[in-house]
Amino acid sequence: MTEPRLQLPDDLLAGEAWQQLECVYDPELGVNLVDLGLIYRLDVKDGKVQVEMTLTTPGCPLSDSMPDAVERALLTIPGVSHASVEVVWEPRWVPEMMSERATRELGWV
Repeated sequence: MTEPRLQLPDDLLAGEAWQQLECVYDPELGVNLVDLGLIYRLDVKDGKVQVEMTLTTPGCPLSDSMPDAVERALLTIPGVSHASVEVVWEPRWVPEMMSERATRELGWV
């Protein structure tokens, strides 16, 4: 007997996904990926979440672990059946993409 899959509207899942990504932190900077401006796109369709994100630099030593952390975080959301993360380099990340909260946390304000 299989468990029924929880079905939530895509817009509700998208909101949950954004909230969950605020719990994924860049371990070097100690700021969440959303406030750093590293999440460029998040799409949800039928319980499947696709994320397009970047890193602060192409040579980031965490280039493998951060996308994996994003995927793991998304898969903890009830109703998400699949998560995929693509790392992109355009547009290039610049510090101006950070939220005001991130700049305060880093002491830049």
